[in-house]
Amino acid sequence: MGFNQSNNKVVVALGGNAITRETEEGNIYQQFANTRKSLVSIVELISENANVIITHGNGPQVGNALIRVEETRHSIPPIPLGVLVADTEGGMGYMIEQSLQNMLYRKGIKKSAITILTQVVVDRNDPSINEPTKFVGPFYKEDEIEKIKKERGWIVIKDADRGWRRVVPSPQPLEIVEKKTIKNLVEQGIVIIACGGGGIPVYIEDDGTYEGIDGVIDKDKASAVLALNIGAPKLYILTAVDKVALNFGTDSQRDIDTMSAAEAKKYLDEGHFPPGSMGPKIEAAVQFLENGGKEVLITSIDKLTEARSGKTGTRIYRH
Repeated sequence: MGFNQSNNKVVVALGGNAITRETEEGNIYQQFANTRKSLVSIVELISENANVIITHGNGPQVGNALIRVEETRHSIPPIPLGVLVADTEGGMGYMIEQSLQNMLYRKGIKKSAITILTQVVVDRNDPSINEPTKFVGPFYKEDEIEKIKKERGWIVIKDADRGWRRVVPSPQPLEIVEKKTIKNLVEQGIVIIACGGGGIPVYIEDDGTYEGIDGVIDKDKASAVLALNIGAPKLYILTAVDKVALNFGTDSQRDIDTMSAAEAKKYLDEGHFPPGSMGPKIEAAVQFLENGGKEVLITSIDKLTEARSGKTGTRIYRH
């Protein structure tokens, strides 16, 4: 994979909620402002000559895009989910790229940034394709469900007590289609924005060509695959909490400073990291480390600098 002592490539995974905050309307001005805030510590990392690849989530953004499709489906042709993932990857990539370019320029850092629309290979027979579980889009009332299922062929199930929602496949990422291009560019010192929203899911036809699929890929798992594909020894996952914790949200909560991949896997099996929150991040970390990665750092978006110096965050090592 090309790991060596002088390798300074690092993949930094930004959560989609870093750009659209739960307490905000999520208009474009707020999204740009949040993007700039989320990049402050990443710019510092770049200034120290790290070769940085930024990935990002798109949960709130693709959800809004699906609502727009629903509201306009009677007047214009609907856009499939796979294309919406590409749309948000491009739009959010533009926000991150321009914000980053401006911040680098103002600091006198002479580095270029570029967004790469990223296709991610999945197995066409992935179990999640026939049994989707990933909630997307708006909520529906129970009396609308049968009509929606019949007219659109969707699978719609109850999302706790919040209402009924569409579920879509979330297949496991296997390989990044554009990995060679990303590796070449990042080794030239260019800052890359890739795998937005987990990347665009595609499978390989029998003749070797690619075909898109309607689904969404977990951003952190795609980031781990990207890091392995390009030989990046470090993966930083930026989220809403300063540290990973056992018994999170209870009186017996215990924050973790460091743990091995084996310990992380053990805690995962014990149910400490739920599927809807920390679970995928820990799964991504374990996968990355078990396949050659050196270090994973999980911390909050505004604490990356402190976490890198050991003042906060959770470090996960291979051994």
